[in-house]
Amino acid sequence: MSPSWRHAPAWTAVVVALTAFVASLASWSSGGAAIDVPWAPTLGLRLHFTLDGLGALYGLLASGVGLLVFAYAASYMPWHLEHEGQSWREQWRFWPWMVLFMVAMLGLAVAQDLVLLFVLFDVTAICSYFLIGFDRDRPEARVAALMALVVTGVTAVAVLIAAVLLYTEHGTVSIPVLLAQPGGGTSTTVAAALLAVGALAKSAQVPLHFWLPRAMAAPTPVSAYLHSAAMVAAGVLVIGRVHPLLARSEAVLDALLGVGLASILVGGALALAKDELKQVLAHSTISQYGYVLTLYGIGGPAGAGAAALYVITHGIAKSALFMTAGAVTMATGEDRLSRVGGLRRQMPLLATASGVAAATLAALPLTLGFFKDELFFTAALGAAWPVRVAAVGAAALTFAYIGRFWMGLFLGPPRGTTHPVPRLLVAPIVVLAAVALFGGVLVEPFARLAGDAASTTHGAAVALRPAYHLDARPENVMALVAWALGGLGLAFPRGWRSTVRALATAGDRLGPRRAYGVLLTALDHLSGVLHRMEVRDLRNSIAAVLVPGGILAALGFAATPTAGAYVIGRIAPGDDLMIVAFLVLVMLAALAVAGARAHLHLVLALSVVGFALAAVYAFVGAPDVALVAVVVDTVTSLVFVAAVARLPRDLARPGGVPPAPRSRRRWRDPVVGAIGGLALFAVIWGSLSRPSVHQGIAAEHIRLAPQAHGQDVVTVILADFRGLDTLAEITVLAVAVVGVATLLRRGRLW
Repeated sequence: MSPSWRHAPAWTAVVVALTAFVASLASWSSGGAAIDVPWAPTLGLRLHFTLDGLGALYGLLASGVGLLVFAYAASYMPWHLEHEGQSWREQWRFWPWMVLFMVAMLGLAVAQDLVLLFVLFDVTAICSYFLIGFDRDRPEARVAALMALVVTGVTAVAVLIAAVLLYTEHGTVSIPVLLAQPGGGTSTTVAAALLAVGALAKSAQVPLHFWLPRAMAAPTPVSAYLHSAAMVAAGVLVIGRVHPLLARSEAVLDALLGVGLASILVGGALALAKDELKQVLAHSTISQYGYVLTLYGIGGPAGAGAAALYVITHGIAKSALFMTAGAVTMATGEDRLSRVGGLRRQMPLLATASGVAAATLAALPLTLGFFKDELFFTAALGAAWPVRVAAVGAAALTFAYIGRFWMGLFLGPPRGTTHPVPRLLVAPIVVLAAVALFGGVLVEPFARLAGDAASTTHGAAVALRPAYHLDARPENVMALVAWALGGLGLAFPRGWRSTVRALATAGDRLGPRRAYGVLLTALDHLSGVLHRMEVRDLRNSIAAVLVPGGILAALGFAATPTAGAYVIGRIAPGDDLMIVAFLVLVMLAALAVAGARAHLHLVLALSVVGFALAAVYAFVGAPDVALVAVVVDTVTSLVFVAAVARLPRDLARPGGVPPAPRSRRRWRDPVVGAIGGLALFAVIWGSLSRPSVHQGIAAEHIRLAPQAHGQDVVTVILADFRGLDTLAEITVLAVAVVGVATLLRRGRLW
């Protein structure tokens, strides 16, 4: 393949991102768009997508930043593959997942259904798994990918549980309909808390933050996209989407506020302590999204507006800084602050562009970031005084760690040698810096986009009018104090460096990552125990199904009124007596199966069970089912006879893992059988004693059978109404037959 064709996947991805960005921008400019089609009508599920203000913000961010990151990756990935000793063909494992990542984020931005939100949540988790673990030969990449998948995938189940709770209480999972519902009970509060948990894990907020720094094992383009506009942004997107639901509980808002402030502190402190370039930025992401969470915890139009503008600014600045880290690593071969420096002379354009990005994140004037902190301070002034103090401290912390990052790269004496980097690696950073400077001069387009997003979050119109004010208003004073404190931190690092590093070490040893490792080890041990139990004895496998089923049935009956629920009917002479007789024969044959020791006796007793049940089907008016049962039992009996002919004459195992002690089986088997049998008996008796007053789908099937060109309802259901199910079952049966035939021929099918 010619070298030009090797870049085809990359530039195809760039074109897809550009198309998505233009379409999102055009749709938002024209007032939005919506798609609403049935998905699962019987459950009230719909494929409902709406490009409202919030969807436009995250859609433009995902596609716009994605466009620049994809262009950057087109130049970066060939070097990365060569550096890792991989073939250029490995890019085919990279680009499809990156594009799907963007598409999932776009869908998540405009989704208006909680179940759809959950599905797209999981799609982003799956994409991140393959992208973080792209360098599969590196153990740290595989561990990081698994950690991200486990934490974000497991906590995403909380979103599904929340959807079920809300559906139970309100009869819908449509987000607009749910937000329009007045009030809400305990279920709504619990659902809101569960939605928050799923979102917090996605946005890597304390204490579920530990997976994000490990995700830096991914290639730099993945890190740049994941941290700025994709996966991590998905969490705060969900909170912004369902915020009116969360706001119904003061406890939930207070929890968001507390977690946000903790994330700002923990992430910022760790960013100051880390030496690896991407690690500094990763912990910065934890801290920066803590800002957004804090603003959502404050609530109101001020909090919603500031959060929206903060997300925009962070996405622009953070993607540029991550790409800066990748370019520096490519140029110097180093990825630590302590090993680089003085790069402003060798890479002046990169130093200038990344300096603008750093200034944006530090909220310096003439950048878009100045206005994010102005709105942040305005929202904090409406909260209690501890929040105001924390806001100043948070801004000072940001100034310190981002200043340390940029100054460590580009100031000071040069260290080592540098190699030229492709222009395409620097160009996206320059574009993002230009956008940040444009926003610092003309903020109105960004304020309008953030206002539209905040209106969706707040549930009412929000107008943002950030501007420069050359006076002593509280916001300006808070900004000056934050810059002063941050500057002092940079000027006198000895005062905090040892303390911060000690806290970082303690957090690694005793923090949530340690708990994650312990839990994973315990689950692995439990899995091993259960596996050994299952392999040792088939009875254990059966008990693992019957006992939980019996317990669940008992709990269901305990929670359900049972007075008058069971009716003992009268047995009429004639067919009823024959049915009872055959059922007694089934019971006796089943007992014979349980007690059989010889192979032939076992097969014969099992055949009696099947044929007796076929007779019962015939007496209750289902001759077609009876005929199928006869055919199946005949074939099964022949297969069993052929199989047991190749087995030892005694059912006892000649070797291998010894069975459970006979003394244990004496009480275990009857107890398990009694639990499972009684539970099944109670369920069947309850169903037959009080048939449902609703005809259900059976009557509809009977009515439509002639229209399906059949008189036999069972045949019509199998061949027409459930044709795909039947085809799948036939496929499974065919695979099973091939497997049995292979076993009988000792591994040789032909």
